[in-house]
Amino acid sequence: MKEYNEQKIREKYRQLTLTLIEKKLTVTTMESATSGQIASLITDTEGSSAILKGAFITYSNEAKIMQGVPQEVLEKFSVYSIETAIEMAKACRKSYRANIGIGVTGTMGNVDPANFEDSVPGQVYFAVDFNGKAKGYYVEIPPQKTRLGYKLAVADEVADIVMNELSQS
Repeated sequence: MKEYNEQKIREKYRQLTLTLIEKKLTVTTMESATSGQIASLITDTEGSSAILKGAFITYSNEAKIMQGVPQEVLEKFSVYSIETAIEMAKACRKSYRANIGIGVTGTMGNVDPANFEDSVPGQVYFAVDFNGKAKGYYVEIPPQKTRLGYKLAVADEVADIVMNELSQS
C-alpha cells in the first residue's frame, strides 16, 4: 500500500508551482473528487498568481456540463471515467486559455448517492491536458483516515504526472 505524507505532498506542490513559474506555464483545474485541493496546493506557494489562471469545482454532473463537459460523455462513459476526466481537463484549459488543464473525478471514501451505480470508493480518474494533448489516468486510492487524506493522495498522484510531463517539455 502506498503511503501518502502530507508534508511531502505540500513540498512537491511547492516545487511544481516554482517550476511552472520558472517555465512561464499557466495551469487551471476542474476538480470534482478533490473539490479544489489541487488548486489550493498550487496557491500555497507565493507567486502562484502568475501561473494559476483560475479553477472550477464541479462537484455535480450539472456543474461539469455547465463548464463544458459534454453531457453525452457523462451518459456514455459515466461521470467516473477517464473520458470524463479528459473532457474536464480540456474544458478548463480551453476556458482559461491555460497551458495545462487538470481534470479530476472519482469517488473517495463512500459511495456517491447521486451516481450510485457508477460509484466505487477509492477509484479516481484524472487527466492532464498539456497544450491540447490530453491524457487520462486511473488510480485506486487505498482507504484513508479522512477526506483530506483522500484528496491529498489524489493530488500526489496528479503532481507526479504533471512533473513528469514538465520534465519532458
